Amino acid sequence: MSKIKFGTDGWRAIIAKDFTVENVARVTEATAVWLKNNFENPSVVLGHDCRFAGELFAETAAKVFIAHKIKVFLAKDFVSTPMVSLGAVRLKASLGVIITASHNPPSYNGYKLKAHYGGPLAPEKVQEIEDIIPEKSTSNWDNINLNDATAKGLVEITHLEDMYVKHVEDNFDLKAIKNSGLNLAYDSMFGAGQRVMSRLFPEIIHLHNDNNPGFHGQAPEPIHKNLLEISNLITTKGNIDCGLCTDGDADRIGLYDNEGTFVDSHHIILLLIHYLVKYKGMKGKVCVAFSTSVKIKNICAHYNLPLDVVKIGFKYICGKMVTEDVLVGGEESGGIAIKGHIPERDGIWMGLTIWEFMAKSGKNLKQLIQEVYDITGTFWFERNDLHIEDALKNKIVDNCKKGTYTAFGKYKVQRTEDLDGFKFFFDDNTWLMVRASGTEPVLRAYAEGKDKAAAFDILEDAKKVLLN
Repeated sequence: MSKIKFGTDGWRAIIAKDFTVENVARVTEATAVWLKNNFENPSVVLGHDCRFAGELFAETAAKVFIAHKIKVFLAKDFVSTPMVSLGAVRLKASLGVIITASHNPPSYNGYKLKAHYGGPLAPEKVQEIEDIIPEKSTSNWDNINLNDATAKGLVEITHLEDMYVKHVEDNFDLKAIKNSGLNLAYDSMFGAGQRVMSRLFPEIIHLHNDNNPGFHGQAPEPIHKNLLEISNLITTKGNIDCGLCTDGDADRIGLYDNEGTFVDSHHIILLLIHYLVKYKGMKGKVCVAFSTSVKIKNICAHYNLPLDVVKIGFKYICGKMVTEDVLVGGEESGGIAIKGHIPERDGIWMGLTIWEFMAKSGKNLKQLIQEVYDITGTFWFERNDLHIEDALKNKIVDNCKKGTYTAFGKYKVQRTEDLDGFKFFFDDNTWLMVRASGTEPVLRAYAEGKDKAAAFDILEDAKKVLLN
């Protein structure tokens, strides 16, 4: 059998090639053994998102847990990752498991592990599970009947969506948003946020609000090139104040202003800090991934907030959130968490926070971003995913390690940071970062400049040097 490895955020594999019923059973068996070694009377919250065969894989996992006499809180129908994480906390479960490949292409599925505190399981704990994945599942799980197990109390069908809706209603001024006169739109990207947002905001514009496990052939990643439909809709209609987008399992956010311009996660993180501190009087540490904007340092200095920069992967941010007083934790890829919720990425929660900010302030997104710029200065961030052969990718990474790159065209390297990937600074506010993806066969190049033209220019010069 193939070796199963957990990447930056869970185990991901192509359905029917490596992501099979047998391999899901193997991973679940290791998880079950780990749970019994670490908890008395362990229990698991288990769910799946909208991907192909999610229910089959979730039921397989449930049967393996039952074979090991572990109680399963099984989600009814598809759910988002934040719903499983919230469920782990509310149901006092030992672990949460969701069958999802998040933002990956539709041919993938995956397996995420969530700790009892409602966020990613710590990397060292994940490694403990990975280390004991058997060559073959030995549980007699295929003969287990879920209806019988439910009757015996080993399975409890759980309405995680209802739990999440109540949590939203208790924490947001939904009336202020609904009565603000804001015209809003939401694109679920055929993902797990579609039903909950239809319940919360039935009156707004909804895109891709139907079950399509193939995501219409597109990876459900909320980046601009995948979201042209909602961007064009906003531009064409001319009366939509904000468009919210979430990925396949609804833990990542994408956002559009009233002109159809994409608002990236760096700006969202800055907006959240600004709103929570200036408008809501909250305090706490800010924790961000290595690939985020240097402007976050500026706003933290302005508000006298401690700042921690960690490796890429929300699990590292979560580690800080469960042990320290963190106000905002975020990463470049759209995964953001804030105080008052769970230590988990949640695209819907972040979107509602921004909508509440707009409703309470009476300002549009551009005006609120200008408030941030008045503190930090303007900037633009871009990312280019280079799909290249492994040999060239490894050569580029090796060159970075050896300090080969002293300039990228006209951009002279002043200093380098290598916490997770390689960040080449050209001045205090302008930089290029090179990093091999932890979950995909891709080399990522990131750039920050004073405006859009500068960021693209950096990437263009970098591409010429890197691929030479």
